Amino acid sequence: MTRTRKLRSLNLPQPISAEADEEGRPANVFSSRRKLTVIAHNETWLIEDEWWRAHPIARRYWRVTLEDGRAMDIFHDLAGGGWFRQSYG
Repeated sequence: MTRTRKLRSLNLPQPISAEADEEGRPANVFSSRRKLTVIAHNETWLIEDEWWRAHPIARRYWRVTLEDGRAMDIFHDLAGGGWFRQSYG
């Protein structure tokens, strides 16, 4: 029996709703229609890539801890706008 599997991209960013503080850092993340406060900004980094293309990549990432104890990697798309969750693995 032959089964076909649908391929999916690994680590594909998922759009999320978030609110930023005065400094542009994520302050609140909305998960399942619940507002979760960011209690710690553990790490931040910037990725700017493919500047020569029509749609370059410019993202400010944060590794945050939410009020429910979960750690999450999120980014703000500096080129196109919007907030995204990035999962690894």
